[in-house]
Amino acid sequence: MREKEFMRISIEANGPALHMKGENAEIDMIPFKGKAEIPDPDGGSPLFTGIVEPCGVDTQIVNAAGVRHMSARYMLTGTDRAGREVHIYIENNGWFDDATKTMPFHTVPTIYTDSDELAAILHRNQFTGEGAVEEDGLWIRFYRIG
Repeated sequence: MREKEFMRISIEANGPALHMKGENAEIDMIPFKGKAEIPDPDGGSPLFTGIVEPCGVDTQIVNAAGVRHMSARYMLTGTDRAGREVHIYIENNGWFDDATKTMPFHTVPTIYTDSDELAAILHRNQFTGEGAVEEDGLWIRFYRIG
């Protein structure tokens, strides 16, 4: 069962995408940056606020069967609730074929951090993700599975 939203990330394009078309696959590498927040579930100050470093990249590979594998890898830099500078690394994967792609699209993130406080949450839970284009751009949201 999915809990309420755990983390939200707004995504902005960050330069031109690279494209390659070969015999067995089409590949796009899309650079991005953005902003991120982990709200306090009890309504207090956020557990984390920060940015998506401008070195994030979403690699999308469409194989010969038409299945698209998306793998976005990015580093967040920001502050935790105590004001300490911390980092969160995310690898977010999703698969679908373009004929059955739904919105929001669904992903499975793997998350690491150098924050002791956030590690207690991020390293000991499982998450699912959703991505959707909204009025103000692309948003990625993660939900704790529990």
